[in-house]
Parts: sequence; C-alpha cells; structure tokens
Amino acid sequence: MILTAHQPVYLPWLGFFNKLSMADSFCWFDDVQYCKKDWISRNRVKTPQGVQWLTVPVKSKGHLDKKIKDVEINNEVPWRRKHWRTILFAYGKAKYAKTYLPLFEYVYSREWIKLSSLNEYLIRYLLQVLETKVEWFRASELGFKGHKSDLVLDMCERLGADSYIFGTHGKDYANIDKFKNSGVSVVFQEYQHPVYDQLWGEFTPNLSVIDLLFNCGGESGRIIRND
Repeated sequence: MILTAHQPVYLPWLGFFNKLSMADSFCWFDDVQYCKKDWISRNRVKTPQGVQWLTVPVKSKGHLDKKIKDVEINNEVPWRRKHWRTILFAYGKAKYAKTYLPLFEYVYSREWIKLSSLNEYLIRYLLQVLETKVEWFRASELGFKGHKSDLVLDMCERLGADSYIFGTHGKDYANIDKFKNSGVSVVFQEYQHPVYDQLWGEFTPNLSVIDLLFNCGGESGRIIRND
C-alpha cells in the first residue's frame, strides 16, 4: 500500500493533489500544532488586479497551543462574503464558471466552526472533481507516536504501508535508513508545475487548484497527474 499524508490546508495548490494521485491511501494530519500564517488557513487566486490572498481568520486566543483539529474560525469577521466575492470576481468569466461557482456559493453561505472541517469538505469535493480516489485516514483518531521522521514511520507501520510519498521538503528530515530497515520504501515528490490556459495575463504558477479548475474544467485531473 502506498501512503502519503498532509496537514489540512485551505484550497491547496496542484502539487498537493498530484501527491495524493500517486498514493493508495491518505492520512489527514490534523493532530499537529497549528501554525499561524501557513497554508492551513490561506491560499492565493488570480484576479484581474493580480494575485490575491484568501485568508480564513481564526480565533487567536491560545492558538499556539492548539492542534489543527481544534482551531476555530473567527466568524465575527465577514470572511465568507469576501472569499465568495473574490472568487466570483476572479473566475466569473472563466470557461467553467457555471460548472463550479455554485459549489463555492454554497460553501460560503454556510457558517463553519472548525477550520479543519471547512478544509476537509473542500478537499473531499475537489478530489471527486479531479477523479482522485484514496482511502482516507484521520491522524487524530489513530494517535501516532514520535516526531518528524519517526512519526511518519510509526504511521506507515500502523497502517501497513510498504511505501510512503514525502513532499520535496521531506528530504530535510526523513531518516531513510530507518524506513528501509522497517521495510518501507521512500519516494520524494518532485512536482513539475504545468503551464495551462489562465485568465488575466502572464501565467502565474503555485495558485490554489481552483484556478486550474475554473480554467480547464474536466481536464484538470489529467493536467495535475501530468498524464
């Protein structure tokens, strides 16, 4: 079984979904400490005025001591209206606007309490649209032990993985010898970002996957997988 894992990021970039497309199983790593100003609560889209951030505000009290699964959204800030209007402004004229805008209108009409719940809803929907199927595990329900490389290895052993896909930065901390001794092969993702038809001038890489989706529709999954 090929396994990979990632923290609950908001509207992830293409490389996130490329990594999942190479795996059989995926672990939703919601049981680690929340980091402020990370991709967990924000991402970027491209508008006629250039790249803009979409940031979900969170309740700041005690956030440095909270795990991602416990972080609450600050709904006193009108972030949902801002995100919906920005997406509509950015992609209302895109080729596949009518196909995908209704979903985002629905998402931003709901009040979300936990950041992880919002991110999970969006990612599960995006996986369906991108025709990517993976078995889903939740770290907070499994209680893995260890730190960094040892934590990942414990996850692999307990879930029965014989291969694990790290992101590119996994090279900075993965103890490859320990994985080999445990019978788990290691792969480091080296994602080559594709260039695709995009609105609003010169191509900009590393945006949220929704930029690809609105511009390329049903071809998005193939483009992400580099088929």
